[in-house]
Amino acid sequence: MTAENTAMPKVLGLYETHLTVADLKTSVDFYRDVVGLEPAASFEERKVAFLWVDGRKTGMLGLWEAGSGPLKMRLHIAFRMAAEGVQQAPAILRAKGVEPLGFTGEPVTEPVVLGWMPALSIYFKDPDGHSIEFISILDDIPDRSFGVRPFSAWQARA
Repeated sequence: MTAENTAMPKVLGLYETHLTVADLKTSVDFYRDVVGLEPAASFEERKVAFLWVDGRKTGMLGLWEAGSGPLKMRLHIAFRMAAEGVQQAPAILRAKGVEPLGFTGEPVTEPVVLGWMPALSIYFKDPDGHSIEFISILDDIPDRSFGVRPFSAWQARA
């Protein structure tokens, strides 16, 4: 069998992602103190820091200081979390001075459900305006017609 006819081994998950930030210290503090990630390594001379996502074998977030120039890219990342954690997150985020947001960026008091998956999600912004999400895939049957609505509406379905 030739290499071009051989299937690629299955991808098991996403290990790392990287974000550009205006101020490295501010962002490291945010991802450590608000998101709850564990610092892994920092390289001051390169203006980069890495944080573990659920341990070194599971995942990593890299933060690269790019300064405060006028052209900024806003990115999105989602951290997998238990459903109970996503349900608790809005109150904890508010207590830490961070506004919990719904799917379209509106302030919310509870997580939303994306019916097509279905997934329980809460969104918020980091200090650079990146969209951060805590997500938990639900065991329920997907319901595309549900759209994206509050968790309480998902629970109230007949």
